[in-house]
Amino acid sequence: MAAAAQTAATFLSFLSSSHHHTAPSSSVSFLATPVLPASVRAAAAGAPTLTSRCRGRRIAAAVAQLPTKNPELASGEKKIRWSSRAVRSFAMAELEARKMRYPTTGTEGLLMGILVEGTSGAAKLMRANGISLLTVRDAAAEVLGKSEMFYFSPMHPPLTESAQKALDQAVNEKLKTGEDGEVTANHLFLAIWSDKESAGHKVLASLGFDDQKASLLAKTADEEAAMGPR
Repeated sequence: MAAAAQTAATFLSFLSSSHHHTAPSSSVSFLATPVLPASVRAAAAGAPTLTSRCRGRRIAAAVAQLPTKNPELASGEKKIRWSSRAVRSFAMAELEARKMRYPTTGTEGLLMGILVEGTSGAAKLMRANGISLLTVRDAAAEVLGKSEMFYFSPMHPPLTESAQKALDQAVNEKLKTGEDGEVTANHLFLAIWSDKESAGHKVLASLGFDDQKASLLAKTADEEAAMGPR
């Protein structure tokens, strides 16, 4: 019995020694702390805000880099700005071109990008007339043909001549108003429709879109910025 008692005492002494107990105890007490230090809470709370701000800077950079090439009209002192909706639509257009396994981003891709972004007046007008992402994809395959199954598009499929023309025409339409503001996804849509030889125009026409419906959007093309968050 004396030997057993001595063994038990030695074991308890071993468990209570600082070398084996301090680190686990410290770890458990940190995890169990019901309230984090103020500095940690502030950092955690600030993280989403910082991410959001950084994301905003990336969007601003993308606006400046949207590949407008040769607008017919000189902007003079007016600064050309693309709306966030237009920028997101362009980014989605590249993605849709890759999904279709096309080597370029054409006007049909720009239409798909506008539909994927989904919040512009152009997107709402298309949906109101029964034009969806799936119907545009199917019509594009009819107009342009299907790509090879094992072809992989580049990360940023280059613009077709018609798509580049649509971007430039969208800027021209905005400049013709003589007003400050942004070039919107609505301007881009109307520019696509105005080029009767473009794949985008042919896709829209095959789905029942016409000039009368386009005129409804033309009246409010500049109002995109007032439609809630951009």
